[in-house]
Amino acid sequence: QVLLKESGGGLVQTGGSLRLSCEAFGFTFKDYAMGWFRQAPGKDREFVATISWSAEYTNYAVSVKGRFTISRDNAKDTVYLQMNTLKPEDTAVYFCAADRLPGTMASSYYYWGQGTQVTVSS
Repeated sequence: QVLLKESGGGLVQTGGSLRLSCEAFGFTFKDYAMGWFRQAPGKDREFVATISWSAEYTNYAVSVKGRFTISRDNAKDTVYLQMNTLKPEDTAVYFCAADRLPGTMASSYYYWGQGTQVTVSS
């Protein structure tokens, strides 16, 4: 059974940091690109970051570039999202997802986690 389990969300003040983790179960993690997406209340799910299976390629949304870093550990079947200099507009539910290619479109991703809440207070 495929499962993506996110953790690390929480409440943080503006300017603070959080590190999200997403552990994969039930598929060959090292064969998949991984992505992070987020969804704020009343808004569409949006792309945050993606990383290729080998970690040689990464891509970020303009809104998070320079503040967020995506990484992965294929030995641990885990992808991470280090989030620094957080802003109130980063408040959302954050989802990890798996795809064959490191794209930016949510519709192309095969597997999804349940999400973890990130709240940034002003």
